Amino acid sequence: MTAAGIGARIERARAAAGLSQRALAEATGISQATLSRIISEDRVAKMPELVAIAWETGHTVAQLTGTGAVTERVQCAARATNDSDMGDMRQALLDFLELDAYLDDQAIPATV
Repeated sequence: MTAAGIGARIERARAAAGLSQRALAEATGISQATLSRIISEDRVAKMPELVAIAWETGHTVAQLTGTGAVTERVQCAARATNDSDMGDMRQALLDFLELDAYLDDQAIPATV
């Protein structure tokens, strides 16, 4: 994951949440120096740090990283059989993909 733009998005999320940099650092368990380096993009944020920042600011990891919603990124092609409705099939696929993205955002590992 690259740091391009993440620092600015974290800074906007911090400000929108009404938190000082010190308060966000304390709430996330990230040192203020490290948080400052992440915001200035001198250091790439690790996924657990992004999850903690997202949680404390009320944002998603996708919002902080700029990846957008799954529905904005997904393209799919399918063939309907047995009178299946393509709209229902697409919605079911998007529901699964949104759940997968949510689990990733929360740093919950997939089971095998």
